[in-house]
Amino acid sequence: MQNFLNYFPIWVRPWVELARYDKPIGYLLLFWPCVWSLLLASIETSKGFPLYYILLFFLGAVVMRGAGCTWNDFLDKDFDSKVERTKDRPLASRKITNFGAIFFLVLQLALGLLILLQFNNLTIFLGALSLFPIFLYPLMKRITWWPQIFLGITFNWGALLGWSSINNDISISTILLYLGCIFWTLGYDTIYAHQDKKDDILLGLKSSAIRLGKNTKRFLVFVYLIAFILIAAASYMVKENLLILIFLPLIFLHLNLQIYFLDTENPTSCLKIFKSNNLLGLLLSLVFFIQIITNFFH
Repeated sequence: MQNFLNYFPIWVRPWVELARYDKPIGYLLLFWPCVWSLLLASIETSKGFPLYYILLFFLGAVVMRGAGCTWNDFLDKDFDSKVERTKDRPLASRKITNFGAIFFLVLQLALGLLILLQFNNLTIFLGALSLFPIFLYPLMKRITWWPQIFLGITFNWGALLGWSSINNDISISTILLYLGCIFWTLGYDTIYAHQDKKDDILLGLKSSAIRLGKNTKRFLVFVYLIAFILIAAASYMVKENLLILIFLPLIFLHLNLQIYFLDTENPTSCLKIFKSNNLLGLLLSLVFFIQIITNFFH
């Protein structure tokens, strides 16, 4: 992403790197559960395509992912400085001071609040609650083998917010979608964690990748199957329509292909498979969008 950074003045680049604005995969994976929830709510209410809300949630995903990365790097700067892949991060390399990072964090949180205030009271309340898992998640790798579960809880909060922003409530289907997304994240972030397992072991950090080892693929079969069943159930509860059931097998196929092609001992393979989840997010969004179009013509 060096070319992307070149669009910014030199003094701005460390801040872009700190918030990972130059690595869109993170905020896109945060964004897709928001889109799924918004589209399912629109299908349920027949209110059409929620473009304005989608734009707001996209901006919110970028800003809040940036805030999360800033806080994570602030806490991990001493660990990051000892790892080849992360030693050049702005805080680890001291391109940005601790005070500067905290000020930047507060600025991003303020922007996130400004976006959140565009929604109804329930969504504002739920959005404010998301700060607790955001601040706790970076500490989990120090105390549990399963920090990926906490990332799932944090990263998929938008699955609750998307629905509430349109319907001003939380339904059973919303809970199912949220839980399904947590299992999805547990899978793809375990894949991502295999890149860093050697360094994590040396630093005394924990992850599901280290805990599972060679059992990772069997674990992925389990969590991805649960994720698919929960998301499919949420989708069908919202709209009992065969159209959704016809297209959902594409998502199931994608999840299985990830497992088939994954080589947990090859960091390049892990990163490639991890990033492929962006395509899965787009595919499921298209499934729901097609349903909205179908509703419009009926």
